[in-house]
Amino acid sequence: MSKKKAFALRMDENMMKAIEKWSADEFRSTNGQLEWIIRESLKKAGRLPKGDSSNPELV
Repeated sequence: MSKKKAFALRMDENMMKAIEKWSADEFRSTNGQLEWIIRESLKKAGRLPKGDSSNPELV
């Protein structure tokens, strides 16, 4: 399992509410949903590090 780094993220209240709703709809934690959104964006942009299999469920 890869090492995770914690950091603070400031976000618009309405955007956070939308992410919380989306995560509940997908049966994920809010943190898990944010990780999934970021991973998908990195993958789509071709910026996901090669061989990144830190969480195969998210790939």
